[in-house]
Amino acid sequence: MRFKFAHAVSIAAAVAMATACGKKDEGGASTAASAASSAAAPAASAPAPAASEATVVKIGHAAPLTGLQAHLGRDNENGARLALEEISAQGLTIDGRSIRLELDSQDDAADPRTGEEVAQKLVDDHVVAVIGHMNSGVSIPASKIYSDAGIAEISPSTTNPAYTQQGYKTTFRVVATDALQGPVLAGYAIKTLHAKKVVVVDDSTAYGRGLADEFTKTMQAGGVKLIAREQTTEKARNFKAILTKIRRVQPDVVMYGGMDVTGGPFAKEAAALGIKAKILAGDGVCTDELAELAGDAVQNIVCSEAGLALSKMDKGADFEKKYEARFHAPVQIYAPFAYDAMYVIVDAMKRANSIEASKVLAAIATTDYNGLTGHIAFDDHGDLKAGTITLYDFKDKKKDVLDVVKQ
Repeated sequence: MRFKFAHAVSIAAAVAMATACGKKDEGGASTAASAASSAAAPAASAPAPAASEATVVKIGHAAPLTGLQAHLGRDNENGARLALEEISAQGLTIDGRSIRLELDSQDDAADPRTGEEVAQKLVDDHVVAVIGHMNSGVSIPASKIYSDAGIAEISPSTTNPAYTQQGYKTTFRVVATDALQGPVLAGYAIKTLHAKKVVVVDDSTAYGRGLADEFTKTMQAGGVKLIAREQTTEKARNFKAILTKIRRVQPDVVMYGGMDVTGGPFAKEAAALGIKAKILAGDGVCTDELAELAGDAVQNIVCSEAGLALSKMDKGADFEKKYEARFHAPVQIYAPFAYDAMYVIVDAMKRANSIEASKVLAAIATTDYNGLTGHIAFDDHGDLKAGTITLYDFKDKKKDVLDVVKQ
């Protein structure tokens, strides 16, 4: 796969350069400032400018970095940070000025109100663009703040179609939407599982409810009977009341719209109650943590991701190796997409030959970039022109690709 940026010659060099930012890395390894950091830049015909001479450009990142979804938020942050460190190790010059990138990463706690506060802080910090937010329910309200400020927001994981349907020119995403993900899950239920009776459960969030709605529309269009629609919450831990109802109606399939922290226990309790129905879920559930959360019941789950599987990406193995060496943790889901979002922003800066947010925004809209996750180009709404959904089941408690569906 062709990249428009050469990758860093080594992760060690990337880490060293990142120390010039004077930031404490929240993904695991320390990036405390060091006088030796300027030596990390590749050799050139002329000496590299000292760190003090470089123009600092902040790129924002927003996701839940604490709480129940922190493992996913950190995954996104790590992907963005890895890209930033690679770019910094090469050296970056825009309009004749040496640029020092900084990742301004903020914790939105997966909460809409906190997300709005974080968005305003990033605007006040004069970031050139933002990678985030992770959750649809946070991205949607935060997007107005970025729109008002004229700052591009590229989400690596927001899938609710409404995010890019508000008329803002600042919203972009590098993943497919639930308008594709929901129908793919429904198609699997109809064509592969031959489902006749289906129950849909969602966690009442913009993400969970939106995905469940898209799934339901496709099932009903296919003539499949929806025998119940139930709601829980994103903080629920006990599902006995809902599952008792489900056991009574004996569905073929249960679709769950929500995150892994609730989807895993939901599947585990369902198995304990003797429910045999196959459980289908979206990308919020489809994580490496799911096997631990669901226990043996993970074998009864089929889930989707709104993008190409890491194992199917041309440079996926290389990315996985670099990521694990840098952060001492496995890739969860959307780190590769946050990584590409960073490269898309820097690509836009280069093409615009500017670090002004308005000019970078205009260049992002015309992106034509071959990244780790595939070809990235946006339609008039800021959605990918060609989205991909990957279906997984679990073998020996590890995710295994079932199918890849392209738009």
